[in-house]
Amino acid sequence: MPDNLHWHTELKVLVPKSGVIGLHANSMNIDNVFLNGLPVRFKFYSQHQQFEIEKNWGSITCIEAAEAAGSAYFSSLEREMAPDLLIFCDKATSAESAVQDPADTEKVGQIIPSECKPDDVNKNAQQENVKLVRIEYWLEKPEVGVHFMGSSLHTNNQLRRAHCWFPCVDFGLQRCCYDLEFTVDSKYVAVSNGTLLCQVITKDDPSSKTYVYCVNIPVAAEFITLAVGPFEVLPDPHNGVVSHMCMPSNLSKLQCTVSFFHTVFSYYEEYLAATFPFGSYKQVFIDSETALSSTCVGASMSIFSSQLLYDERVIDQVISTRIKLANALAQQWFGIYITAETANDGWLLDGLAGFLTDCFIKRFLGNNEARYRRYKANEAVCKVDVDGATALSLSGAAAELYGTQAIGVLGKIRSWKAVAILQMLEKQMGPESFRKILQRIVHKAEDVIRASRTLSTKEFRHLANKIGNLERPFLKEFFPRWVESCGCPVLRMGLSYNKRRNMIELAVLRGCTSNMSSKSAPARGTVSGEFQAGDDGWPGMMSVRVYELDGMYDHPSLPMAGDTCQLLEIQCHSKLAARRIQRPKKGGKGDGSDDNGEVTAALDTRMGLESPLLWLRADPEMEYLAQIQIHQPVQMWISQLEKDKDVVAQLQAIATLCSFPRLSFSIVNALNSCLIDPKVFWRVRIESAFALAKTATEETDWDGLMHLIKFYKSRRFDPDIELPRPNDYHDFSEYFLLESVPSAIAMVRGRDGKSPPEAIDFILQLLKW
Repeated sequence: MPDNLHWHTELKVLVPKSGVIGLHANSMNIDNVFLNGLPVRFKFYSQHQQFEIEKNWGSITCIEAAEAAGSAYFSSLEREMAPDLLIFCDKATSAESAVQDPADTEKVGQIIPSECKPDDVNKNAQQENVKLVRIEYWLEKPEVGVHFMGSSLHTNNQLRRAHCWFPCVDFGLQRCCYDLEFTVDSKYVAVSNGTLLCQVITKDDPSSKTYVYCVNIPVAAEFITLAVGPFEVLPDPHNGVVSHMCMPSNLSKLQCTVSFFHTVFSYYEEYLAATFPFGSYKQVFIDSETALSSTCVGASMSIFSSQLLYDERVIDQVISTRIKLANALAQQWFGIYITAETANDGWLLDGLAGFLTDCFIKRFLGNNEARYRRYKANEAVCKVDVDGATALSLSGAAAELYGTQAIGVLGKIRSWKAVAILQMLEKQMGPESFRKILQRIVHKAEDVIRASRTLSTKEFRHLANKIGNLERPFLKEFFPRWVESCGCPVLRMGLSYNKRRNMIELAVLRGCTSNMSSKSAPARGTVSGEFQAGDDGWPGMMSVRVYELDGMYDHPSLPMAGDTCQLLEIQCHSKLAARRIQRPKKGGKGDGSDDNGEVTAALDTRMGLESPLLWLRADPEMEYLAQIQIHQPVQMWISQLEKDKDVVAQLQAIATLCSFPRLSFSIVNALNSCLIDPKVFWRVRIESAFALAKTATEETDWDGLMHLIKFYKSRRFDPDIELPRPNDYHDFSEYFLLESVPSAIAMVRGRDGKSPPEAIDFILQLLKW
């Protein structure tokens, strides 16, 4: 690939009254600018020229340096929002009269979508103000936006990097159609957005080939992408719209990786009752050494790192790769084809893409996998959504953070929270009603009469009321509390059994992960008068599920608003008196479980022998994004782990049992029973393996460690020679479980912080063989 890249861009622009057209064009060399074929004056501001070091970094403290670095970073973001290239359509116009707000289309010009009719832009009166702007430029060893190494080139446009390789209005709300032409060496393939119209051999240079693409649906500049390289093209055998591409050395892996893809493609079309919005869809896998991120999503195409590819012999990343490919496809519908009406509505499109991905996980990877991932995601959100976190939609914060709140780890947490909020609404209205809402959104976007394909929080709220049949008072509380403020509910519960009344007395203390008196926006995004977190609780009622001797009973009796301290009385349905003839054996529990005769706390004994209650759960269907802490006897947690088939219930029991300050042998035995049970979901078994490692201490005679070593050797070692056998990939759940056991064993530590000799010998034996 050459160090210099030569380009030209043509734009149809509605010239404003000021006579100045402002475009973003960073890190490029502008040769000429033409207006309707005639050269015009222009002014180019280099971002590097604007940056000035204001402090002597060697003479300030660490705190001052951090503040100065943060200030410099935000200053650079502010400069990015201003146009770099000013084109003067009127000779009398000067640079001093130019404006710096790219969103102000009345002053810096508006790009005209090529599919718009003349009367679509302020009628015929302004048709004469639409001009054709041609910009000739070149890039010298580009470091941002476009990247190349060896024989491949690709772009990465996330967070306003499109204007680093072609002049545009790099603003998410500015959308237009594109005609794209790329001339490359004939041995290379140029892959870009939209439909490939033709491939033409260049007349002047027979060794070059020109690829012509057309994007006939208006999209933002950030979703224009390009990949060039000696790619092998693999048409999808099940769907003619889809093509897959990679380097020649990875073709066999590509065939194995994308063999499932037609199922998710067809499922999305079936779920949304609509065909794919773009004419084609392309997946390009580039060398991992070149890729800046594992995924880069563009209109009708996605660029992935080759690290996501796998073959039949390596199954470690099958699940993660399929989920990433499914999520990239979901973003084609929600985020690229249908966009946010304003920056504050970005959370909704991000959440809808994640929701569609979760539907794929539930359908093709199983309900257990979907619930496990949702539980872990909710757990992470509750830990991070604290004081200083940015609300999903907050006036002022979106503008002052310039989109940085949506990138990195915190951006992932925001996506998980957005999905959780949408799933809460789905639980309230039902899955079919929610599906009809998504279908209505897509069908409305397909309407050719509609000027733009945008979606707002207000419109979605209206659909939730009209189609989802959710009452307006509920929605009026729901969106301000969950979307416009930060913080998640924290519920601490304790229970006791009233034998005389045959009732459970449940004490509940409700709190919030964020300070109830703090604002929900960060320092730079704080706006006076915004909704305060945790003032009035949350709308709705939480369900409490009681497991008794005679069965399971749901009680939707816990209000999420009102008094923060509540005492609930839940009537038991089982009659303990009728079962007194079945006397428990000495040292056992009334529910039939056994703890090896050890003496437990008085509460354990009373609840086990004199109560029909087996265990209790709050919000079993995860209808709330909440952090729940239930204080119940150890034996109840053991019963929940052993008898409840729900993966979330098992995960909650494991997390609680290994956190008890006094670890008993009954806890270790229950965790070991979960580990060796093949009927238990494999991810839960992995959790129990790491929990056993936590329980392995001198006080328990390293019992958990011995269980782990015994389990691993019974499954992986040859009993005759006592050496490890080769890996078996036929049962992927067993493979992942056995892969995690050595990691769990390596975590075992004694009081001195060192690993016990048994763990060291085991790990050394594995490394040797």
